[in-house]
Amino acid sequence: MRVIVADDALLFREGTARILSEIGFEVTGQARNAKELLDFVRHDPPDAAIIDIRMPPTHRAEGIDAATEIRRDHPDVGLLLLSQHVDTHHAMRLMTEFRTGVGYLLKDRVSDLTTFAGDVRRVAAGDCVIDTELVTRLVNKKRERDPLANLTGQERKVLSLMAQGRSNSALSAELHLSGKTIEAHVRSIFNKLDLAPDPGDHRRVLAVLTFLRS
Repeated sequence: MRVIVADDALLFREGTARILSEIGFEVTGQARNAKELLDFVRHDPPDAAIIDIRMPPTHRAEGIDAATEIRRDHPDVGLLLLSQHVDTHHAMRLMTEFRTGVGYLLKDRVSDLTTFAGDVRRVAAGDCVIDTELVTRLVNKKRERDPLANLTGQERKVLSLMAQGRSNSALSAELHLSGKTIEAHVRSIFNKLDLAPDPGDHRRVLAVLTFLRS
């Protein structure tokens, strides 16, 4: 799998690239800023781009802005955004603007090589990956009206894992439930969130967005 690493911190960028190379990825470029990243992608689109959210010159949201441009011009490139700290605002922007093939992880996650490699592959395959700490932070946020109020505890657990990018088979293995039981929970979640079948929408993604916004 071919990847590009974009981060203005030299040690982190080269360290991440070395880690990826050692576990079987082909690193086709290392970018110091958003412009270099976009140049690499235009010249030779990778399977996935691993991007620091805050890059020069302002260190605000250059990574997300670059990801937006990549998704517009190269929709098949997976986008894995990394951050030093949990930022729910950036997470909401990512999950609102990108429905598939996107991830948001804390940089500490890179130290878990097996998990990190799996996350890169899942994003490249079109899945959504959200850091568990971010999910916990969003779950604990309070709102005056909770659209998840009608969900059972088990359904909330299923939806929380869905928000981390788990497939039904992964949910079945993690929760020790049969595939049919998982499917029933997912159908119930869709019904309780008023997500009727619609060929123009992806109900799974809409359910996760509802979860994150709550």
